[in-house]
Amino acid sequence: MKRVQTPPHLTRRLWLQHGARLGLAWAALQAWPARAQKMESGRLLSLSEMLDPITQGASVRELGVTLTAPILADNGSLVPMTVQVQSPMTAADHVTHLYLLSQRNPVTRMALFKLGPWNGRAEVSTRVRLAGSQVVVALARLSSGEFRYGQMDIIVTESSCVDAS
Repeated sequence: MKRVQTPPHLTRRLWLQHGARLGLAWAALQAWPARAQKMESGRLLSLSEMLDPITQGASVRELGVTLTAPILADNGSLVPMTVQVQSPMTAADHVTHLYLLSQRNPVTRMALFKLGPWNGRAEVSTRVRLAGSQVVVALARLSSGEFRYGQMDIIVTESSCVDAS
C-alpha cells in the first residue's frame, strides 16, 4: 500500500506549534508591565487626567493641602517632600487617604498613605523619584467623601525613572 505524504506546511503538529506561539505572544503583549501599571511615560498628564481615576466624579477643591518641596531639585532620585492637610483629625472629620500624584512619571500614583484620627495630624514626609520637571499633586480624601488637593511645580535638573522602575 502506498502512503501519501502530506506537505510539511499542512501538518497538524505545525498548526499546533504556530497556534501556541501566537497564544504566547498575545499573552506577553497583554501582560506587558507598562500596560499592566497604566504607565503614561513620555506624555504630560493634565490635572483632570491625574485626579479622575481616583475621585470618580466626587467633589474636588483646591483647599487646605500644602505641599513643601524644593522648587529646584538637583537629582530626581530623592526629592524630599512634605504634605500637610488642614483637618481636625477627629473621629467625625479626618483625612482617610493621601495620594501623591506625578504628571510625568511612568506610574502616575507615586504613593498612597492611609490616615485616620489616630494620626493626630494629617502630615506626611517622604522622598519621591521624579522623571523630570513636572507638577506634583497631593490629593486628600476626607471622611466625608470630599477630595481636596494642592499642587506644586518642581524643576528637576537630572531626572530619574527613565527605565520605568
